[in-house]
Amino acid sequence: MKKLFCGILLTLFTLTASGCQLFIPNSYKTKTDTDTINPSTPNPKESETPFEIPNSSDSEPDEASTAYKIEDYYPFLADIVYTYEGMGSEFAANTLSVDYIKGNKIQQRIKNSGTELVRIIEKVNGELKIVFSREECYYREDLTSKQPNREEILLKEPLVKGNSWTLDEGRKRTITNVNVDVSTPSGNYKALEVTTEGSNSKTIDYYVLNKGLVKSVFRSDSLEIISSLKEIETNKPLTQKINFYYPNTVSDKLSVIQQEVTFNTNDITKIVLEKQFKDPPSNELIRLMAPNVKINSLYLNNDGMVYVDFTDNFVTEMNLGSGYEGMVLQGIANTLGKYYGIKKVYITLDGKPYSSGHIIMEKGEAFNVELELD
Repeated sequence: MKKLFCGILLTLFTLTASGCQLFIPNSYKTKTDTDTINPSTPNPKESETPFEIPNSSDSEPDEASTAYKIEDYYPFLADIVYTYEGMGSEFAANTLSVDYIKGNKIQQRIKNSGTELVRIIEKVNGELKIVFSREECYYREDLTSKQPNREEILLKEPLVKGNSWTLDEGRKRTITNVNVDVSTPSGNYKALEVTTEGSNSKTIDYYVLNKGLVKSVFRSDSLEIISSLKEIETNKPLTQKINFYYPNTVSDKLSVIQQEVTFNTNDITKIVLEKQFKDPPSNELIRLMAPNVKINSLYLNNDGMVYVDFTDNFVTEMNLGSGYEGMVLQGIANTLGKYYGIKKVYITLDGKPYSSGHIIMEKGEAFNVELELD
């Protein structure tokens, strides 16, 4: 019940209310991520392409002005974390970080004390809208190419007082002010005020030039829940604690080692995990990949299994006996299974079922995740 309630609050403050983006750098580079692929198509090559973000004006808005665009109030940023204080519920406080920025889409990760939610926001045709969301998403994977599973317009040009649009279930969202005073723990601002009215509730969101969403107020009958900007941390990557399962040469069993792993915006998850696989924190532990082995692709498939494809030199480069080879494969399955929260991992070598002199897997045959260690 606790997890359900905090998920509802995340929906209120990060879906129906809207998102937040703040101080904007002059430019940065994006990376093409290959975490999510169609197994029936070739793996796309990894590359880097420049992506520049325009500067926003620092002047205050005028009620009659139509010069301001969505990017002025909602810039897309990399490597930044926003912290929000909450009032009215223990789950109203949350943090927001950015997993990916791909063209006109941004993938955000919102975390409160009970759960994590990932959503995709798109800027297109003068509209800022949520096009995809996934609850209980504790793993990091590029979801920007996923088919939309929702559509909710957060902002719509022209950004002038009185502009309004209709949402699902008959809710109405209106720009009710363009230069209103708003107070938050991070400071006092002049803000664009956007009000969403439903049959039994009202949400007021406050956007500030070059800062984004600074405050949301949800009211329903006698209930009032407030989320206010407390802190902005720049040049800050996402940090996750991940359990890695390495064969231990002393105990001849798998050892679980929790390590802090950092992800910058647009980092490719398979490359970050690959580094950890190759570098266990102790000489007593056997690495899960040899230095010359690569992960071709890594993704959570629609069938509920994680698919990981290694280069075909995996077996020869590892050069292990049957006992340790089995432990390495089980370590890979456990590590990915725990991270993605699934029970089966399908391991292939250059697209073919795993096969060595000791272990031969059939097409479609997956390794079971076994987290209970003897």
